[in-house]
Amino acid sequence: MQQLKGVGVALITPFKEDFSVDYDALTALIEHNISGGTQFFIVMGTTAEAATLTTEERNKVIQHILQVNNGRLPLVLGIGGNDTLAVKNQIENTDLSHFEAILSVSPYYNKPNQEGIYQHYKMLAQTGKNIILYNVPSRTGQNVSAETTLRIANDFPNIFAIKEASPNITQYFDILRKKKDGFQLFSGDDEYTLPVTLAGGDGVISVIAQAYPKAFSTMVNLAFEGKVKEAYQIHNQLVEITRLIFAEGNPCGIKQVLAEMGITKNIVRLPLVSASEGLKEKIKEEMKKI
Repeated sequence: MQQLKGVGVALITPFKEDFSVDYDALTALIEHNISGGTQFFIVMGTTAEAATLTTEERNKVIQHILQVNNGRLPLVLGIGGNDTLAVKNQIENTDLSHFEAILSVSPYYNKPNQEGIYQHYKMLAQTGKNIILYNVPSRTGQNVSAETTLRIANDFPNIFAIKEASPNITQYFDILRKKKDGFQLFSGDDEYTLPVTLAGGDGVISVIAQAYPKAFSTMVNLAFEGKVKEAYQIHNQLVEITRLIFAEGNPCGIKQVLAEMGITKNIVRLPLVSASEGLKEKIKEEMKKI
């Protein structure tokens, strides 16, 4: 497995006005990120609006990313759900030869307790595939506690990392303090990237970085080098735009930023809607400052 460290970008799926996939824009986005210093890509994550893509569209988007990336950056594939057996079967029946790992979100909607979450990942671990656990309570309705994460990490070596997006930053620090050597933690919250990396994290799986890959990857590299003051200068420059892109949900905010840059159009599929006029104006003003 290629090492995953630094800035990983959760790619959006660009759409045209008729809501079909805009493959030219996807190509431009990939090239923008590779030239900007992004270190790996997440394919078919939440930010990709994977839930509203057909199976055929998902497969075509994956093939397009593979073709354009052409082995330049490591890739991680999002496969998750709230039917444990179905997720396990999907992992086992997907060609993963071009992917370093699976990013698999904890089960949503069902709201399993901590033992249920542990048993879910135990079953996924039986596939033998490299898996990144993804904790995002704001979407799943249930937090994966630090204790459960550490238990999973200790029991299943192929679950080698977590994308942690708990709103409670002390949970990140608890995992970093108590984890076994080699278990990786990526910030799943763009705004926490710098403090978490400085505390011993391995970087971020980011949304905002696909618009500002050079600045974001520079910030994370400075953090790895212990250059705290220089890293916080970049953090402070990007913190307002980072908050704005999530103000009305993801990915309508990041699509608006990318539309301002001329890379994609700000079109999302229902039940999501595009950024409001008020948010568009705020994003324009903040981008001028950057």
